[in-house]
Amino acid sequence: MGLFGALEISASGLTAERMRMDVTAENLANAQTTRGANGGPYKRKVVILSEVSPANGFAGALQGAMSSASKGRPGGVEVAGVVEDPAPDRMVYDPGHPDADARGYVRMPNVNPVTEMVDLITASRAYEANVTAMQTAKTMYAKTLDLLR
Repeated sequence: MGLFGALEISASGLTAERMRMDVTAENLANAQTTRGANGGPYKRKVVILSEVSPANGFAGALQGAMSSASKGRPGGVEVAGVVEDPAPDRMVYDPGHPDADARGYVRMPNVNPVTEMVDLITASRAYEANVTAMQTAKTMYAKTLDLLR
């Protein structure tokens, strides 16, 4: 890992958590959307994250840390994709709704506001943790430069 590897790892975490917060906000905004672009109700979206391993997982990271010149990326996390949640839509009885079927039921999005708020809180806490790690690394670099004076 290079000199600024800690900053790069935290930056990848910040990017991933920001994407999670954006997708969660989109889910919350569309929690009552019964007619989307596909003609049906909005489908909840989920962010899939994957590990950016330095080289061959832990063994590669350990070898890279022990050698004087490590190669490649320091690791971290990246957004592998955003997929639709396969959970079924909610059926709500509302015969006066314009999208109600013959029995009076409306297909509502599979978005649960409580679940989305929990996801939003966990993403914001992880974002805060990555900011703290970046600030700590920055302070450590500054103190190292002070020692070299």
